[in-house]
Amino acid sequence: MAGQRRPVATAKPHTPLRPLWLCRACAAPWPCGSARVTLLREYAQDRVALLVYLGGLLHDAADQLHTLNPHGGSAPAQLFDRFVGWALIRRTVDGSTPHPAPGAPEGRPTPDASCSAA
Repeated sequence: MAGQRRPVATAKPHTPLRPLWLCRACAAPWPCGSARVTLLREYAQDRVALLVYLGGLLHDAADQLHTLNPHGGSAPAQLFDRFVGWALIRRTVDGSTPHPAPGAPEGRPTPDASCSAA
């Protein structure tokens, strides 16, 4: 109809759906690749603040996921890698940044294939 505006479609942000800790936009385990890219951009100048923030989220997620599934679920090491490990900068003995193995998470993640809406 003339004179009426159509609503503009906006992409859903890649934020966690608590207490399931799945991405609201792509349903991948959060933080999905797109969320990781966004977090790296937002905290580009302060990696320590990013790690503190992710550590707090890890604490919340471990508690909530354990409440949902007290007899199973992810091991603590898996949760650490999922929430914090990907954001760590790893160095080799000589001080250089190693090249990750194919398929391994790296310091600069790319959006997951499941995250088509970035």
